[in-house]
Amino acid sequence: MLLFLSEYLSQHISGFAVFQYLSFRGILGVLTALAISLLVGPFMIRKLNFYQIGQAIRDDGPKSHLSKSGTPTMGGALILVAIFTSTLLWSDLRNPFVWTVLVVTAIFGAVGWVDDYRKVIQRNSRGLPARWKYFWQSIAGLGAAIFLYVTADSPVDTQLFFPFFKNVSWQMGAFFIVLTYFVIVGSSNAVNLTDGLDGLAILPTVMVGAALGLIAYLTGNVKFAEYLHIPYVAGAGELIVICGSLAGAGLGFLWFNTYPAQVFMGDVGALALGAALGTVAVITRHEIVFFIMGGIFVLETVSVILQVASFKLTGRRIFRMAPIHHHFELKGWPEPRVIVRFWIITVMLVLFGLATLKLR
Repeated sequence: MLLFLSEYLSQHISGFAVFQYLSFRGILGVLTALAISLLVGPFMIRKLNFYQIGQAIRDDGPKSHLSKSGTPTMGGALILVAIFTSTLLWSDLRNPFVWTVLVVTAIFGAVGWVDDYRKVIQRNSRGLPARWKYFWQSIAGLGAAIFLYVTADSPVDTQLFFPFFKNVSWQMGAFFIVLTYFVIVGSSNAVNLTDGLDGLAILPTVMVGAALGLIAYLTGNVKFAEYLHIPYVAGAGELIVICGSLAGAGLGFLWFNTYPAQVFMGDVGALALGAALGTVAVITRHEIVFFIMGGIFVLETVSVILQVASFKLTGRRIFRMAPIHHHFELKGWPEPRVIVRFWIITVMLVLFGLATLKLR
């Protein structure tokens, strides 16, 4: 929105041309979203407390979590407001990739909001039934996959690229739709599963989002893409504004969500942020690198799958409790120790994922 104004003003005042630089607008996206989160956060927490929109705690979980009952939830709405406001202000709204990510984020956020609303406001412990939750997630995921497939401008847009190799890729054809669906829906639910401790999900989301923003910037620049032997996707660079906004909004939310949390993200935030990350990874053609950087999300998801499969097949549990962060809690790790160690692992995985851009 402000980009259009700067384009007009730069015709008369040369200094406004700086707003044409993607890197500058990416930084502005971070700062704007961060400022919105920090300024609006206290007001939102007071309102959530006033309307008694508090988190219900499972009786079968770690006993240390019982004290968290009543902590305001649905705070992910703050993150989404900051992301959308900052993105609409600083991104090029003529770019279809921007709208693809925003629409997917909005739909998944709406699904999460309905689930949170039914759990917290209507006191329905089931929330949105799983079949309907996955139905609407599937509609959004398939819609985005089909749109990206039919609007692909070059063969690169539907190829799967393998890190560590310069010229190794697979032209997926229509299978691109299947992969995109699983990446978006899978990453959405993976972040949701990870969101079980104070700040556990949001900082890895910020780190992975920031790394994807850098990848989007490099992927959208023909010279950098050629130098690094990564796919060039025209227009993908604009996603640095969304990723920057996500990082800024997430850091602002972490201010209130860090241990002991003043507010929880809820499904409205976790489902939306996971879907946003997955969509950016698909557009930039870095799905495998995304899985590497988001290894904590993958680990949490796999732990649940293994736990359920083992119990159904053998009647035994592999972990004391799933997702795996609860397993470590029940082993005696204090909650802050689990959180910080998972953060450290994410730092290492993100750096390793970024290193694959050069190790080809």
